[in-house]
Amino acid sequence: MSRNFLLVLIAVLAICAIAAGYLYYQERQSGVDIQIGEHGVTIDGN
Repeated sequence: MSRNFLLVLIAVLAICAIAAGYLYYQERQSGVDIQIGEHGVTIDGN
């Protein structure tokens, strides 16, 4: 394998790991979810 290919592979894996960590972080957040829709305002506390 060429060195450039390995660097690209490592970069892609790092980006995937960062994205997975961010999604996990967002999922673990607690707070209030406020939605405005056709039926008015709904507030959901986590």
